[in-house]
Amino acid sequence: MKKLNKLIIACDGESASGKSTAAKLISRKYKLQLINSGLIYRYVSKLVILNKPHNPINFLQKKLKNASYRSIAKQNLHSEKISNHVAILAKNKKIREIVNKFQKKIIKNNKKICVEGRDIASKILAKKPRYDIAFYFKCNINVASYRRWIDLKKKVPLKDVKSSLLKRTKIDKKRKNSPLIKVKDAVLIRTDKLNKIEVLTKMSNYIDRLS
Repeated sequence: MKKLNKLIIACDGESASGKSTAAKLISRKYKLQLINSGLIYRYVSKLVILNKPHNPINFLQKKLKNASYRSIAKQNLHSEKISNHVAILAKNKKIREIVNKFQKKIIKNNKKICVEGRDIASKILAKKPRYDIAFYFKCNINVASYRRWIDLKKKVPLKDVKSSLLKRTKIDKKRKNSPLIKVKDAVLIRTDKLNKIEVLTKMSNYIDRLS
């Protein structure tokens, strides 16, 4: 494994595609700071659900101004209620701008970082700073649904989990602002065909080719 002084990785993909697990593994291996874009959107969704602000834009600007990503990452943000709300909220252009600004503030002075989400290579790390390598994650919907169902401790019917994932991916791909896309040079990772170690190995092989 090469020692890299600078390494910026973009990880994009559909819901429950395994991108979060892969991003954690690769960040641990290469000692990168990990930023989960989806967690930030889930956090702002939680804030809106709990507080029902009259002006969500102003409310979220104030909340994120001094927010700590570390504290956000420690929260439990994977309830079904938040999952159903976050895709709708993420379509809002103004809210995306607020979240993007927060992410860029974290990324700005970090030369070794892995950012995962749905518009990382196409938007957040498209330029200044630009990713060194981008990965795009896909997973068979039946496999993805089962994994998410297990994550939710089987508290929700499996068919409802599948329906929710299909709905989320459709919204993500069709939204007007920063839709989920695979950039041309992104490496495709099919997580339904690989186990965790195989995913890590495939990603590492591409990273180690970087000069």
